[in-house]
Amino acid sequence: MQSQTKRRLSPEDLDALMSGSVGVGCRLETELTDGWFNTAYRVLLDDGRVAVVKLAPSADASVLRYERGILATEAMVYRRIAALPDGGVPTPELFYAGREFLAVSVLEGAPWDKAADRLPRATERALRRELGAITARLHTLAPEDGRFGYPAAESALSAPDWRTAFTAMVDALLDDAARWQSPLGATPAEIRTLVAEGGYALDEVTEPRLVHFDLWPGNIFIDVPDDGNRRPRIVGLIDHERAFWGDPAAELVSLAFGGDTGPDSDLVTGYTEAGGILDFTPAFRHRLALYHLYLGLLLVIECGPRGYGPDHLAFCRRTLADNLAGLRALG
Repeated sequence: MQSQTKRRLSPEDLDALMSGSVGVGCRLETELTDGWFNTAYRVLLDDGRVAVVKLAPSADASVLRYERGILATEAMVYRRIAALPDGGVPTPELFYAGREFLAVSVLEGAPWDKAADRLPRATERALRRELGAITARLHTLAPEDGRFGYPAAESALSAPDWRTAFTAMVDALLDDAARWQSPLGATPAEIRTLVAEGGYALDEVTEPRLVHFDLWPGNIFIDVPDDGNRRPRIVGLIDHERAFWGDPAAELVSLAFGGDTGPDSDLVTGYTEAGGILDFTPAFRHRLALYHLYLGLLLVIECGPRGYGPDHLAFCRRTLADNLAGLRALG
């Protein structure tokens, strides 16, 4: 995917960046073009390991407020996941992290969206249950400081309670929307009112948990053996940069791009069997509608700084319109 936030380096400059930062250079093999925000390269490190190097946008690139410092957030998530017992959340291994890049291991398999047409229905259902269990284990991670919101200090989007943090997150997007003249289909005043009306539901969330918030099928790698001797399995979650400390219910928003996330779904069955709790009360459903609104806003507004074309913007606007309608219906 082409994006104005992507920063590209020559093989020589990439090698110099790695060598100067962590003392291990690399040989560039190919650019990985599926990403939407950062540039990613497959490289051979001087220490003999094959890796993916992910580059942050240049310092003068235009980004949304929540995107400030998110490369460090991703590195933090890799470290926190690595400390979980028994490899309960599969993800690449973090090899090196610098101010401008990450180097992680290469996963087996393929992104779920590229392997979906090879999956029998029964296999897909089993993988959704497995994904639910992995997500529940991811949600055991909590912030060390007990605060809600985005981890990176550069965003200044954290607070001691979820209502305050989430309201600030929405306000930051609305400020970005004004900057980029984003077509939202609603006034900022109406959006703020809709968020305020859900305050009672947000107040039910008292313990922050790590929310990936980008678990669409392209960020979930699966291994589908050709010989039939092993069962397909999930081998890794990638792109943790959008993660925040918040309500586990928010995870269902991006997970819904891959299939049913309702109370009787395979995903929720796997989640609850692994010890997670998702209680589909009216307040829970109100919060979920707010999180759908948040993602819809994010998708439309990021089209400005990233320079996405009219077709993608139209898709994002339809998503936001549907999510706005769902939230308005609650009133």
